[in-house]
Amino acid sequence: MRLPSLSTMAEDYVKLVWKAGERGGDGGLATRDIAAALHVSASTVSGNLRKLDRDGLIEHTLYRGVVLTPLGQQAAVAMVRRHRLIETFLVERLGYSWDEVHSEAEALEHAVSETFLDRVDADLGHPTHDPHGDPIPSADGVVPDSPGALLGTVDPGVCGTVERVSDDDPALLRYFDELGVGLGTHLRVEQVRDYAGVVAVSRRDAGGTEAMVDLPAAAATAIWLAPDAPH
Repeated sequence: MRLPSLSTMAEDYVKLVWKAGERGGDGGLATRDIAAALHVSASTVSGNLRKLDRDGLIEHTLYRGVVLTPLGQQAAVAMVRRHRLIETFLVERLGYSWDEVHSEAEALEHAVSETFLDRVDADLGHPTHDPHGDPIPSADGVVPDSPGALLGTVDPGVCGTVERVSDDDPALLRYFDELGVGLGTHLRVEQVRDYAGVVAVSRRDAGGTEAMVDLPAAAATAIWLAPDAPH
């Protein structure tokens, strides 16, 4: 998939809007959310959105928020593919840990050529998911299925396997490592304790032993659980 020639700003914005939709966002993305995510002022975001609207990448309306046009969707998926392939390469070939790759990929995704990216893809054997379990779009823009549900939407009593973990917060990833929660970990949701800011789960280790774990509230929007198949 060949990208149109876009600025770094445009690439960052369309990717952010696309990822918000991927993670269950309803409707468009608000200006304030973009400003908070990119650590810039709302006035800067408003000015940039006018440019992206003019260039046919987004539509920005007062009550609907920011949504991608078909061109913006294509550009966003291509950027997500770049980011996730680079993360996979850093882990698989250069020995990075899963909490180290996000910021590196954020910088490299704007710099590498399509030829480099295609060779990375081939060297890795055309992976379908990155080190955090996120689906990697194919070269023609097809995004693999990801049947998991965000932990915060799972009812108590449901069991499943951790399928994806958000890479946005390296400190949270390191904390999950300390708790023994990662891709493939089997969890049972026990209780959502809003008053305490935790999600109580039981974790099953490789030997089948279960242990109670209190996950921080942020886990509700950072972990995707693939429910066990019904017996």
